[in-house]
Amino acid sequence: MNSDAQQEQFARPSLPDALDIVIAGRARDLVGGFKVQRVLPYSQRRMVGPFIFLDQMGPEVLGIGIGLDVAPHPHIGLATVTYLFQGELLHRDSLGNVQMIRPGEVNWMTAGNGIAHSERTPPELRQTGSELFGLQSWVALPARDEECEPSFAHHGTEELPIIEGEGKRVRLIAGSLYGAHSPVATRSELFYADAALEAGARLHLPAEHEERAVYVIAGSVELTSDDNAFNAGELLVFKPGEAITLRAGTVSPARLMLLGGAPLDGPRHIWWNFVSSSKGRIEQAKKDWQSNGFAPVPEETEFIPLPEPWPVVARTS
Repeated sequence: MNSDAQQEQFARPSLPDALDIVIAGRARDLVGGFKVQRVLPYSQRRMVGPFIFLDQMGPEVLGIGIGLDVAPHPHIGLATVTYLFQGELLHRDSLGNVQMIRPGEVNWMTAGNGIAHSERTPPELRQTGSELFGLQSWVALPARDEECEPSFAHHGTEELPIIEGEGKRVRLIAGSLYGAHSPVATRSELFYADAALEAGARLHLPAEHEERAVYVIAGSVELTSDDNAFNAGELLVFKPGEAITLRAGTVSPARLMLLGGAPLDGPRHIWWNFVSSSKGRIEQAKKDWQSNGFAPVPEETEFIPLPEPWPVVARTS
């Protein structure tokens, strides 16, 4: 069975009127036997707003002497954010940035015309063992910014707006929502937020952004207009224009990631770690990585080679 056919089996046969599609994560190998749940891109829904890629990492117990090691690899045409619920990762990039990623913090790396980076479990956690749980997302850049200079920004938890009350607590990671604005600099209209709901609590998702989705991290939620429960590992993509109210299950709390924004300014091609409006630009990026055309990551001696054989470049719309 091909990958698209495998994906189709996860789509629910019938949905409430407010929902466009529900997508369940599919297991994928990352490195060293560490598996992720791939949510986006999906055969029937490639993007939500500018979000073109979404992976769930863990929850995974890393024993003593064991860690996640994502060696240096390249990106173009996108911004990456690794957001953690548990554990720590050490980020290094070809601009010379060295930054620990901890739960609730934001590392926003804009690849632009090309950057390489690594993410690894720090040495001190390998001595004691640790847990790792988080999300890796990519935001495709507008065409005008695809070839911008790469950059990196880190924001601690104390810098990010918190919206709370009535059994909910929402940390705004990036963009704007509920009248709040994150200090994270983005290049398109979007929102990305971490929402914790007490059992039975409600969360209103306004219609201010055209494309909206909710990814269930833990627990379950239902729409107040429908009694179907949606569980951890499912991405709910909503139709434009309708205000949505979600309710956490009555027994356990729920945790959600809220994401979306304005549709991107045209389709994108995606291949491995490269995103571009131009298939030719991706072909050039392949050659650049293969010929050491990307700047190296300081203090790193390893790298992830191009996949072989080269798969077909997929187009997203």
